Amino acid sequence: MSISLEKGQRISLEKNGAGLGKVCVGINWGAIEKKGFFGGIKKEAVDLDASAAIYSASNELGPVVYFGKLKSPCGSIQHSGDDLTGDMDGDDGLDNEIITIDLNKLAPSADKVAVVLNSFRGHDFKTIPFASLRLYEGTPTRVDNVIASYNIANEPKFHGSVSMVLGVLYRKDGGWKFRAVGEPTSDKNLEGTLRTVQSNYL
Repeated sequence: MSISLEKGQRISLEKNGAGLGKVCVGINWGAIEKKGFFGGIKKEAVDLDASAAIYSASNELGPVVYFGKLKSPCGSIQHSGDDLTGDMDGDDGLDNEIITIDLNKLAPSADKVAVVLNSFRGHDFKTIPFASLRLYEGTPTRVDNVIASYNIANEPKFHGSVSMVLGVLYRKDGGWKFRAVGEPTSDKNLEGTLRTVQSNYL
């Protein structure tokens, strides 16, 4: 299942004929370099936040896992913790924040899981070095197959935005599927982004 999805594509999350148990969302980004007052280079910390929101079959918003709540009630979704700065010394190739979603542990009432990204301090995605977001099969310490990925820093459609929707996991015929969204939104915070998901992407 080594597939890099484009916007609107859908895939079934299966492996060897069985439902895939766990998927991870990883974000990698760097601090912004700026010229100092006396001509030197200083680094400005950047705080990107990945979040996963559970919705019911009727599209009602349920638990949200984000930097302020690192675990869903049943433990099906876990957040690695808030990274407030990004990589200060260049790209180390590692994700700064990771959300792990155990599809088998999701409550029966969980019909969809939307994954979104917000720039907490309002830094334009265009200005954030090597900012990227991916959904992959594996664990927080091992990437097996990347399912969907977006190079936020280098894709012009994200320029001028501080929020975006990665995609939506949803139940279908007894299993889970993933729909790639990969769209920026005009929202300025997580609350607004989740309302946009509810209105436009479920």
